[in-house]
Amino acid sequence: MNELDAMVDSARAGFAQAATPADLENAKAQYLGKSGRITELMKGMAALPVEEKKTRGAAINVAKQAIEAALNARRQALADAELETQLKAEALDVSLPGRQRGPGGLHPVSLTLERIEAIFSSQGFEVAEGPEIESDWFNFTALNTPEDHPARSMHDTFYVEGGSDKAPNLLRTHTSPMQIRHAVQHVKRYRAALDAGLPMPEIRVIAPGRTYRVDSDATHSPMFHQCEGLWIGENVSFKDLKVVFTDFCRTFFESDDLVLRFRPSFFPFTEPSAEIDIQFQSGPLAGRWLEVAGSGEVHPNVVRNMGLDPERYIGFAFGMGPDRLTMLRYGVNDLRLFFDGDIRFLSQFR
Repeated sequence: MNELDAMVDSARAGFAQAATPADLENAKAQYLGKSGRITELMKGMAALPVEEKKTRGAAINVAKQAIEAALNARRQALADAELETQLKAEALDVSLPGRQRGPGGLHPVSLTLERIEAIFSSQGFEVAEGPEIESDWFNFTALNTPEDHPARSMHDTFYVEGGSDKAPNLLRTHTSPMQIRHAVQHVKRYRAALDAGLPMPEIRVIAPGRTYRVDSDATHSPMFHQCEGLWIGENVSFKDLKVVFTDFCRTFFESDDLVLRFRPSFFPFTEPSAEIDIQFQSGPLAGRWLEVAGSGEVHPNVVRNMGLDPERYIGFAFGMGPDRLTMLRYGVNDLRLFFDGDIRFLSQFR
């Protein structure tokens, strides 16, 4: 065996030992690189006689071609092995049963909103809708909230582009603006009757929907839900508020022995105002007072902003958090679970 045959056999053996493409490139450099053995042999031909250069050059070219063939064969073998490994790792067992997508269902808060709407609809309330991007007037001014009220702070409110410096647009901080919008449209519808001194049909409406405030912890979320209620007429009293909301709570929680109390409070849009607490008589929450809503007789300024005479028309309003009602109904202690999108949690409510 001559020198070139031995070199080819050595190259083949080196290539065969290469376990990775990088190892193969290192082995290639020993023979075909700038300082490789074939390259050195080609450089040495300069000192040979002309006749010997022909035969020597031909022999070197044969060896080079053999080494390149061995190199390409090993490259292909490594690529095939890598593909085989990948195919095995990603293999699909066609004998396994198919992956089934479970049945969907409503979000627990959506279930609560549907329940709230059904209960109040049975009491004769309409369901109002309105924009989530509100004007300053509907969100604050019409609700007797002055310009220096803390609720207008950048720390509490998400302002958005549009409007003006004095009347900016914002993501609504409650659903009370929907009450005002509904009342204004209602009054316009019966303006001729009002001008003639005739009685106007009562305004009885709830306003459920998403609201936004800069707040986030286990019991608060920057995006949350509210349901406001409004009943305006010529003879609507605080007693009516107690009857309506007591009936709602007992129906919602399916508990006839549920106890309610109305604590004096303050809201700019009602006077007098009251926080509403409930107390369960049995179960894990028995004996504890839990705040569920704010309420009160609609402030005369708000009635006036609806386009009505507060000397003639009176009524009540309330506001509650469906998210909190959902937590109480299902025994959930962290509001954030409702909005994390964890299917394992949400699937319990299907």
